[in-house]
Amino acid sequence: SPPRSGWGIVSLRHRSPMATAAVLIIGNEILSGKFRDENSPWLATRLRQLGVDLVRIETIPDEVDIIADAVRRLRACADWVFTSGGVGPTHDDVTIEGVAAGLGVDVVHHPDLDRVLKEKMGARYTPAAARMALVPEGAGLWWDGPFGFPQVHAQCVVIFPGVPALLRTKFDSIAHRLKGEVMLHRRLCTTRGESDIADALRALQGHFPQVQVGSYPRFEERPWTVIVTLDSRDADALDRCHAALHDILAPELVEMSTE
Repeated sequence: SPPRSGWGIVSLRHRSPMATAAVLIIGNEILSGKFRDENSPWLATRLRQLGVDLVRIETIPDEVDIIADAVRRLRACADWVFTSGGVGPTHDDVTIEGVAAGLGVDVVHHPDLDRVLKEKMGARYTPAAARMALVPEGAGLWWDGPFGFPQVHAQCVVIFPGVPALLRTKFDSIAHRLKGEVMLHRRLCTTRGESDIADALRALQGHFPQVQVGSYPRFEERPWTVIVTLDSRDADALDRCHAALHDILAPELVEMSTE
């Protein structure tokens, strides 16, 4: 159902034709190694599929000042900032306070979140549960998705839960709101060493500035191999660069694939 109040309209900044994003992973449990971060690798893959350029990933503790500082920095370098974690009812869930401080606004109770929580929780609605209705002042709600519980966004910051299954479902529910242009990809694999092909790759990159050329050695198999990747939104430049790279690596080419 749509929100019953007038909250929820924000304008988002897009400083370039290509949408950019930063991911902020919040949680002492990640930094301590008690739990493995599953969200940033998944978001990196998903954003790539959507054509949104991921420009930064940071992992920080559950501390208001550190969250605020990270939000200020990341929103200055990306169109979107996606946070993960710290939005529950417990004492160490301080993401909302940190995001609000980073945006320079107060923390308030959102009436629509309060209503939904009361409806869903009934007798289990406690003062601790009411913390989940806190939002940065002026935040909006997106009512997409299967849970009947909206996604909070404040200016360019989208505040996700840290539980991987919930984050994935909620992100996929709002993914249609992201505007991007999909990156095209090619890959070749060679048994030649990185130092042997470094000059050729440098020249290739200079000749095709529209294409991102990457070189990644793999030592887990024999013979050792190097995977060379090509990424571009210019299909013609990518095809021509791929053909040139194929000629360079052809004598020791062991695998060729496209993704």
